[in-house]
Amino acid sequence: MKYKRYPTRAGRHLLSAPFIYGVSIPIVILDIAIEMYHRICFPLYGIPYVSRTKYIRMDRHKLSYLTGMEKINCLYCGYVNGLFAYFVQIAGETEKYWCSIKHNKTINDTFTEPAHHQDFMEYGDEKAYREHSTE
Repeated sequence: MKYKRYPTRAGRHLLSAPFIYGVSIPIVILDIAIEMYHRICFPLYGIPYVSRTKYIRMDRHKLSYLTGMEKINCLYCGYVNGLFAYFVQIAGETEKYWCSIKHNKTINDTFTEPAHHQDFMEYGDEKAYREHSTE
């Protein structure tokens, strides 16, 4: 895969910066809220904690050949993209605990089934659901 850089698009990048970095505070607030849910509810449900370090890695900013702004961008992307992957894992573990039913498949379905749905019960399988809910 070839990776591209876009030095001629500096103006566009500058215009988009407030939209990219403007969500930083809501993302940190969301991080705190989801982490509180994770740390309080998972033990109550008997679900093992999800390891943040498996999903969030911020190391590219240490590369000496990056500019200061590129280092900031790398920190941001490492945190935000890793954080969202971590959130998806927490949500997936929660969904396994509470539901474990696959979504309905339709003709020409473009829905991308999450990997954690692999072991879920088939949509409409009441017998499997009743057996699962009595465990």
